[in-house]
Amino acid sequence: MSQTINHLIKQIEELRLNLIKIKEGRSYTDPEVVAASQALDEVLDKYQELLLKNRREM
Repeated sequence: MSQTINHLIKQIEELRLNLIKIKEGRSYTDPEVVAASQALDEVLDKYQELLLKNRREM
């Protein structure tokens, strides 16, 4: 697995844990929860794009 993919996986895990921590006691529409969710979404999108690119190159 490439170093970039490993880095993204680590980022995803960190952002996921951060989202869980921030969500405690707040609604899903709380601005901090939304911001944390969007940050995670961005990295997940990058990860998926990279995986699709790697599959096409095979």
